[in-house]
Amino acid sequence: MIPSNSLAALYGIAADCAERKVLGPDVSIDITVLDETNTRIDFPALLRLLGGRDNFGMVALVGVQSNQYPRALDIARPFREAGIPVSMGGFHVSGCLAMLDGKAVELDACREMGISIFAGEAEGRLETVLRDAATGKLEPIYNFMDDLPGLGGTPVPFLPRENVAHTLGFSTSFDAGRGCPYQCSFCTIINVQGRRSRFRSADDIEKLVRMNWAQGVHKFFITDDNFARNKEWEATFDRLIELREKDGIPLGLMIQVDTLCHKIPNFIEKAKRAGVTRVFTGLENINPDNLTAAKKNQNKITEYRKMLLAWKAQGIMTLAGYILGFPADTPETIRRDIAIIQHELPVRFHLITASDLAGTDKIAALIESSIEAKDDKQFEESFAQMTAECNNCHKAAGKPFLHVGAPKVPPPCSNKMLGPALRIDTCPDNRQAHAGRQRRRHVSAFAAASS
Repeated sequence: MIPSNSLAALYGIAADCAERKVLGPDVSIDITVLDETNTRIDFPALLRLLGGRDNFGMVALVGVQSNQYPRALDIARPFREAGIPVSMGGFHVSGCLAMLDGKAVELDACREMGISIFAGEAEGRLETVLRDAATGKLEPIYNFMDDLPGLGGTPVPFLPRENVAHTLGFSTSFDAGRGCPYQCSFCTIINVQGRRSRFRSADDIEKLVRMNWAQGVHKFFITDDNFARNKEWEATFDRLIELREKDGIPLGLMIQVDTLCHKIPNFIEKAKRAGVTRVFTGLENINPDNLTAAKKNQNKITEYRKMLLAWKAQGIMTLAGYILGFPADTPETIRRDIAIIQHELPVRFHLITASDLAGTDKIAALIESSIEAKDDKQFEESFAQMTAECNNCHKAAGKPFLHVGAPKVPPPCSNKMLGPALRIDTCPDNRQAHAGRQRRRHVSAFAAASS
């Protein structure tokens, strides 16, 4: 529907590397963008292309999320078998390295296949990876999780028109900032992009808008997890207003905000003038116990209606995410809460099943709590707790997430390896890749399966 901002960001950085000829004055860099959500990947053609150049090139798997990780390994396999360098980045590998021990959630599959792992953000770092790949010295891991770059003056996210054309309505995306100050337990943003806000300048935003407008693209999804907490929101809106009202660029924007954004003076009014037509907000839940359990205390239920009406008054459509599967949820409370929302809140909302991803506090706590067991009883108790946690989010639908055959592991037990008696039937998103298989897995594979 909308191009991945990670893909656009990496293309912008790679195009800058090509322009600066980071591999030397006699070496050009050709960039091919493929988005499997809307493009068929022709593996034989790509292998022939690279093989015709003595494999002088590399494959970058960009922005890989947890639910995409098994497919990313499948994509990498034929290239690695042909001896072509492959690197993988994104929230899954970055989240695993940020929150877990670096081996959890099957990251060893990357290492065994010889895939280079890139954790963190690529601004100012991609040229090092390209040079290493060109000289056959690609490192097993590049870990920049403790050194997040500033965004001011860096190459801006961009995708060529032919890639944007495969999406809905010639829409593309960019991030005006990264990071979020809040501490929601189900969120990967704070542990991968950090809690300190970093942002692009108004000049950077104008540059990317003009680059896109030159190829006829004028609709954008601003992917900031919470644009209302971007310290440069007003300067950004003012520049977009100028581009829209003075230069005549017919901007159409979608943004993400929190439930208290209406309390920021002029925020909603300027959003309207800047071209915002849709807003997504994370209501998450209307049960105070659930919000507290999720560390979402910044959500004030009494403000929901005021916030939604403020956007409605400007003629801006609101979309909301509502999470099912919190500890206090039951089929009865879910039906009750949805009825309240339908009666009280003027919003279109999406029901989302709680899924704990690699890179969240919840998964880190679950895995840490079951690292070691002294005997069968302690192991079974810990194992049952993890299973219950994963099943909870699917209870309302009456479809348990895990079906587990009792593992037989002699004490002292650990979660390092379970025998083949463990069977994992995954969520629909991953069922094609994993359904019904019996294999040796880490207990932490529950996190990958649930994402």
